[in-house]
Amino acid sequence: MSLNPNHTILNKKACSILVMLLITSISCGQTIHYNQFWGEVQFNRTINEKWSTELNLGTSYSSTESSPNIFEQNTQRSFRGWGHYYLNPRWKLSSFIAYYNNKDVPEIGQFESPEWRFALQGIYYFHKTGYTLSTRMRTELRHMRNQDDTYENVIRYRQQIKYLKPINSKVLRSGVVYAIASDEIFLKSETKVTGLSFFDRNRLNLGAGYLFTDDIQIEITYANEYLPRDNGNQIVNAGSLTLTFNNLFKNLSKKLLHQTPQENDE
Repeated sequence: MSLNPNHTILNKKACSILVMLLITSISCGQTIHYNQFWGEVQFNRTINEKWSTELNLGTSYSSTESSPNIFEQNTQRSFRGWGHYYLNPRWKLSSFIAYYNNKDVPEIGQFESPEWRFALQGIYYFHKTGYTLSTRMRTELRHMRNQDDTYENVIRYRQQIKYLKPINSKVLRSGVVYAIASDEIFLKSETKVTGLSFFDRNRLNLGAGYLFTDDIQIEITYANEYLPRDNGNQIVNAGSLTLTFNNLFKNLSKKLLHQTPQENDE
């Protein structure tokens, strides 16, 4: 099957934008570099064809200026509960409430800042033969403690474009490896706790995923973040690991209930 010229041009433009954003991020002024690890476990449960729920448990580690060890300091623990509504095959609408325990890590310029976060999100999918292109829009209300031990409300908007391509199949299913590339821009309100910059950060992700089964998958990605800050810009290079379980407890219950009982010997 011949490739559609419009699809080829779209792919080239998307790749060019990602490369330009990365180069711009790296070249912007004096920066401090940190290496980090981000880990998350996701539990998804389908309610019906329109609704699903999700629970995320996350943790983050970071190197410091005195140590290159990626696990030198635990910087954050989090949990997040989602509700998803599938409006149609192209639109997925979501909302979440989350708690982030941002720990006191002065070695990387981070102070203890517990945070409650509420968000509204929409994802629009451009379903194409052989790959999926999507754009994600998210508005977050962050209720965070600042250095004066008072809480501030921060409004943040995030815009992401994401490319996903199965490698050894045309569709995502058990046994399929897929590639991921995305770029996301973060914009925020000016507050004491997050600084005066309207531009919060830019995040580039490159990686791959694998489906062990239709309901269990893993993603390993590299993330590059550029963060302009009042006391010095930062660049974060992070390795990310995400493990996802779909309908885990429901599937376990089915397996246990459908086990064939052993026949009694008489």
